[in-house]
Amino acid sequence: MASSTPADKLAATISKILEEYGDGIIEEVGEATEQVAKEGVKALRQASAAKFGAGPYSKSWTQRTEKNRTTTTGIIYSRMPGLPHLLEKGHMLRNGKRWPGVEHIAPVEEQLVEEFEKKIEEAVSK
Repeated sequence: MASSTPADKLAATISKILEEYGDGIIEEVGEATEQVAKEGVKALRQASAAKFGAGPYSKSWTQRTEKNRTTTTGIIYSRMPGLPHLLEKGHMLRNGKRWPGVEHIAPVEEQLVEEFEKKIEEAVSK
C-alpha cells in the first residue's frame, strides 16, 4: 500500500476547504436570491400602486424560485402577461393616440440589482 506524501495531503486539504467554501457561497447566494426576489415583489407592488392605483395590476406581481445544486434563480413576474411591458414602454390606443408609458419597473430593477450585488459581495468576503 502506497503512503500519502505531504503534497498529496496538502492538495486534498486545499480541495476540501475550497469545496466547503464554494458550497457555503452557493447557499448564501441562494438565500440572497430568494430574499431579493421577495423584496422585488413588494417594491413592484408599491411602485405599481403608486402609479396605477392599488388594483388588480399592482396585486398581480409575484415570484418563484428555481433551485438546483449549484444555482438559484429568482423570477419576478406579473400574472397579467404583456401588461407590464405595455404600461412601462407605452403602446398605441384604439383611437390612434399613444399611451406614453410610465416607467415603474426599471427603477425597481436597478434597486434590486444593487441590493443583490451588495449581498453577493458580503457573502464572498466572509
